[in-house]
Amino acid sequence: MINKSTIDRIMEATDIVEVIGEFVQLKKRGANYVGLSPFANERTPSFTVSPAKGIFKDFSSGKGGSAVTFLMELEKFTYPEALKWLAKKYSIEVEETVETIENKEEENHRESLMIVTAFAAKFFHESLLETPEGTSIGLSYFKERGFSADTIKKFELGYSPDQWEAFSATAIKEGYQQQFLEESGLSVKRENGTLYDRYRGRVIFPIHNFTGRIIAFGGRTLKTDKNVPKYVNSPESEIYHKSNVLYGLYFAKKAIREEDNCYLVEGYADVLSVHQAGIENVVASSGTSLTVEQIRLIGRFTKNITILYDGDAAGIKASLRGLDMILEEGLNVKVVLFPDGHDPDSYVRNFGTNGFKKHIADNKKDFILFKADTLLKEAGTDPLKKAEVIREIVESIAKIPDSIKASVFIKECSYLLKIDERALISELNKMRLAKAKKGSPPPTALAPSNEDEIGFEQLESEKTLEGESQEKEIIRLLLLYGNKVIDWDGLANTYIGPFMVAELSDVEFDYPPAKTFVEIYRREVENGVLPDEQYFIHYLEKEIVDLTVNLIATKYTLSENWYEMHKILVPDEQVNMKATILGAIFHLKKQKVGKILEGLRTELQKTPDEADQEILLNQYMHMKKVEKTISEFLGSVILK
Repeated sequence: MINKSTIDRIMEATDIVEVIGEFVQLKKRGANYVGLSPFANERTPSFTVSPAKGIFKDFSSGKGGSAVTFLMELEKFTYPEALKWLAKKYSIEVEETVETIENKEEENHRESLMIVTAFAAKFFHESLLETPEGTSIGLSYFKERGFSADTIKKFELGYSPDQWEAFSATAIKEGYQQQFLEESGLSVKRENGTLYDRYRGRVIFPIHNFTGRIIAFGGRTLKTDKNVPKYVNSPESEIYHKSNVLYGLYFAKKAIREEDNCYLVEGYADVLSVHQAGIENVVASSGTSLTVEQIRLIGRFTKNITILYDGDAAGIKASLRGLDMILEEGLNVKVVLFPDGHDPDSYVRNFGTNGFKKHIADNKKDFILFKADTLLKEAGTDPLKKAEVIREIVESIAKIPDSIKASVFIKECSYLLKIDERALISELNKMRLAKAKKGSPPPTALAPSNEDEIGFEQLESEKTLEGESQEKEIIRLLLLYGNKVIDWDGLANTYIGPFMVAELSDVEFDYPPAKTFVEIYRREVENGVLPDEQYFIHYLEKEIVDLTVNLIATKYTLSENWYEMHKILVPDEQVNMKATILGAIFHLKKQKVGKILEGLRTELQKTPDEADQEILLNQYMHMKKVEKTISEFLGSVILK
């Protein structure tokens, strides 16, 4: 386990804006930063980062917390994994205590797979650089392709020996379990139960996840035998879902943000060559069809995608329809074709960085216009085929969520397709109407006819929500003002937090997270510690972190114009802290007393015994006096 002093150093060094900025494109807004949610599909930013408080809050998904929580939510890290990632980022040496049997048993399945793939990557990389077979076959191939030693090291390229069990036998000898070798796809099980290597005799392209850990591999054969598949890729596993991964994104994300554009290519070699040429904002879909998840990954960093195609006309036509997904996600798409016989890899090697950039600048086209031009050439003079092309183009435009952008493309396509703009608009509106009807919600089910029952259930629900809301208000005040000193009469040198805890010692909290929070707060106060919001932001229990962030994070900030321009003065709860604190305490007490009175009324109705009724009635009258006292303090009048 990581010791506390190391955790403290990590927390002190962590800049939450810097950390989250590696995964989400953030823009400054007032004192905070905002961006699109990485947890939900949205077009209007609702994801907020507060550097002052060291928290994030995603108002789309409800998630929130510290930088550690963010990594755990997004990358599915365990708590120690998230801390180690931050420690590595900030060059902090991690000191750990000796693991117990219990700790080892808690090591999860996912981490075991990660450890196996990390070992495999090291094995393949060392095989490439340090074995005669690796250097003569694998390293020679990479050098022939023009990859430098720095590129080979950076992307951790490797070679798997052309032997049935070279890797598997080594891994078993080193103590790695057969189960994880199989599940990661590194080894394949024979009928007799023994293992053999999946990637034998292939050069290896490790696939990194968003945070740089290796989760899968692509292996390319160097043999000319047509019966041997050119590429073998890792199967799906707990740590690798190919639809959620883009090859090279870990190395490209910073450049994508800076350039505000992402080059999308097809293969591993394309990424390596273009990246090596100094054009680092490049990723690949690794031979799979582009998925919505991959598009959204890019959308975290930029709204601009440039797709780089080789000259294969059949491949281009096959992928056109799938690329409509990019438009649907609200991204801008441009397309660049390379001359026949060239792909991004060969072109940048032949013409260099400047030649590559010039070709892109001179040949990039908006996707809609590129699609129209490509399909029109294929249709030729056939009127039926041309009509089908027009329908396909309008279908693509219909997917663009921005109506202004769509109208611009309608105008451009009207000229290109030589068809009246009104006809295109009419077809566009038909498609949008059909889509709207298809996506309309089902009719609302008929409501029950028992009005009394509905009223009772609604009333109970409202009471529960009222109590929960008041308990949360207590927690909010403890977080914001608990470590401030009371400055009202008779309570000098007393902190607000301990005062509130003492005043609420006779109150039972019903909302479970609030109850747990108050218990923790009371325990820390009794131990001589006054916990602040950072204590709870970094607390180990998720429900406490969620409660804390939900109460201190705000989606909106108050503009100074409210007063300066409109002379609207918004009351500040800190001006009269006595009213704020005591008001919250006694409103909660009043709600609890009301609940007790309701219970006593119910018991009185159910109890036939006169002696028992008298006892209950005395209790009821006592609680009514308590309620009256509280109400008088609050300045309210009870009319029942």
